[in-house]
Amino acid sequence: MRDRQLARGARRVREFEAFVAGAAGRLLHAATLLTAEAPDANPRARRLLTLALAHTYARWDRLRGEDPYDCARQYLATRFARSTWHRYGALGRARPDPRSPLAALSPRERLVLVLRLYDGVAEEQAAALLGLPAERVHSICDRATATVLHPAPQTPPPPMSGRVAPS
Repeated sequence: MRDRQLARGARRVREFEAFVAGAAGRLLHAATLLTAEAPDANPRARRLLTLALAHTYARWDRLRGEDPYDCARQYLATRFARSTWHRYGALGRARPDPRSPLAALSPRERLVLVLRLYDGVAEEQAAALLGLPAERVHSICDRATATVLHPAPQTPPPPMSGRVAPS
């Protein structure tokens, strides 16, 4: 009996390690986009990924035919949403890194854009996951896409007042 439990535990660990090896990079990239951190300096995204993988590992035996990537992505999205929209935890308190491609977006816009365009989640699924009407998800995605594709022009700094140096 004990040998069977050990073998089952070892198989579970191997399966989960294979899943992490295949999915962790994509999940980390999604978390980095969500937190709007620079790809080379993303501690909040790494923490979010760690929490999502820990949650997925805890549910591993109960997945029974479900896609573990969907489970991890769903937890990643809901954890990010709770931490930013309700101001729980440190994920929502930090300012976006200006080097991030999604820095100009609000957390909700980043979440919808990552779910819809990066992960390819259907509009209805994203709406159900976020607890929003599908029309709202559609409008948020449209607005976020327009903001990313057509950023507001940056105004140059005002000229320095005072004397002008002689030439």
